[in-house]
Amino acid sequence: MRSARKIAHTILNGYKKHYQLFQHITATAPQAFAHADWQAIQSATTDRISYYDIRVNETIDTLKAQLGELTLTASEPLLWQNTRKIYHDLLLFHPQPELAESFYNSVFCRLFHRSYFNNDYIFVKTTLCEQPTIPCASEYQSYFPVVDGLKQTIRDIIAHFNFDVPFVNLERDIRLLVKAFLKQAPSTHHYAHQMRFDILKKPFYRNKAAYLIGRVVSKSGIQPFIVPVLHHYNHGLYLDALITQSSQMRVIFGFARAYFMVETASPSALVHFLNELMPNKTPAELYSAIGFHKQAKTQFYRELLNQLSQTDQQFIPAAGTKGMVMTVFTLPTFPYVFKVIKDKFGSGKPFGRQTVLDRYQLVKRHDKVGRMADTIEYSNVALPLDKISPELLSELKETVASSLEFDGDLLIIKHLYIERRMTPLNLYLEQANEAQTRIVIDEYGQALKEMIAVNIFPGDMLLKNFGVTSHQRVIFYDYDEVQYLTDMNFRALPQPSNYDDYLMAESSYSVAPQDVFPEQLTTFVTTNDTVRTLLKTLHPELMDVKYWQQAQQNIKAKKIANICPYPKHLRFKNDW
Repeated sequence: MRSARKIAHTILNGYKKHYQLFQHITATAPQAFAHADWQAIQSATTDRISYYDIRVNETIDTLKAQLGELTLTASEPLLWQNTRKIYHDLLLFHPQPELAESFYNSVFCRLFHRSYFNNDYIFVKTTLCEQPTIPCASEYQSYFPVVDGLKQTIRDIIAHFNFDVPFVNLERDIRLLVKAFLKQAPSTHHYAHQMRFDILKKPFYRNKAAYLIGRVVSKSGIQPFIVPVLHHYNHGLYLDALITQSSQMRVIFGFARAYFMVETASPSALVHFLNELMPNKTPAELYSAIGFHKQAKTQFYRELLNQLSQTDQQFIPAAGTKGMVMTVFTLPTFPYVFKVIKDKFGSGKPFGRQTVLDRYQLVKRHDKVGRMADTIEYSNVALPLDKISPELLSELKETVASSLEFDGDLLIIKHLYIERRMTPLNLYLEQANEAQTRIVIDEYGQALKEMIAVNIFPGDMLLKNFGVTSHQRVIFYDYDEVQYLTDMNFRALPQPSNYDDYLMAESSYSVAPQDVFPEQLTTFVTTNDTVRTLLKTLHPELMDVKYWQQAQQNIKAKKIANICPYPKHLRFKNDW
């Protein structure tokens, strides 16, 4: 006999297994950091992404083995409605109720038709508001300088993390830290008896750094901060900087970064604490930043539904040059773009749909190094037809008809990518003054350098494929031609031996599909002579074939670049 209680417990057990394995691989980060095993951290970060889907599919297989082929018909709706109710009751005092809800939704949505995707069967609306709130204090520890003094309190905080590696000179680092705090937060009360430190119990690991995150609570208010900890080759650890500006903290937690590895028993409490430090970050962005990208999808979808319920605006085609692979649209009041793979590509794209899917997945699993926008991938997204502008609907029917279904007053998009909206770099330059142009072209060159340092070759480096954020950072967002840098063949342009060869130009030498000629970079990315000159001036290395070849050699030698997600001027000037 089919049992709602048995189904609910089977799904919750599937979630429990997922979370235990997720935390287990996350817990490998401290040891990898202690041994400076950067390859292990990268591998764990990548492998962890696939854990969720594996566990969901395992849970579905278990349900089918227990209950036979599962259907949802007119004779069975009560079974699944009761299952949802029982599952909801099981989460009343669960430490990760929001994640367990999303896991349930994933299992159900892979089993049944989207016509059942409503709050009677799944958790379209979260039930967290009906449950006891998990206190943020469960995720942080408080320290009181009035007891032992400021510097001893900082020593105690560092000792708590037990990095299992000595510091090169911790006393010097503490002096630099206090000095930086006095400079960056002059309005904070600095006497020991006038402050309290709230420090998250676990470091946040990413790439070659561990980040200590907390806040100073004083009579003058709350001052958030981040302190990165780095390795100095084989000599030990050191505190590298103090970040107190909310804008810089948001960049560290940005949408173009790899996910942090951080242990937590209660993600909702951790996200709530982080949200207090960075109120401009959405819960979806913070869940994504700490590795819970499926929960981020759930949070984001709820944000979208809420936005649609509060606006009369319609989705419209996105600004910028039309792409040959994607149809892109947006909702003016919502800071995201929606991308659908076209049915037919432009003649300059000699590949198919599966290649595009694979390349977006490559970026999802790769270190995005702060230069590649994260994407949220959805299937069967239902949008109200009255929210689609006539112009956009016409374009969708013309370019992505095979990805569309119409169900009454709903438009169903079978496969969709969503990214943070930015101003396309080519459009930004049309309105930029001289100073702004210099900043973003420098950023463009730096973005290329940082991507190639982590084995990413963007392929199509046209300015239209890069966006400018509100912080004037330049981010790459078009992945249909992304490849590994090590798969490319970087060549110098052959020098003509005589005047006839010069006139023949490219016809005098052969070009294979993977061949790249860096000397031609500025020729192809822009027709603006001012921009070309500026790029050559600021980043001449990018036009040198040896620079690209050396980057390939570094990757093959497993040299992992340390690309700091905060400005150089914030780094402590250590006297080694």
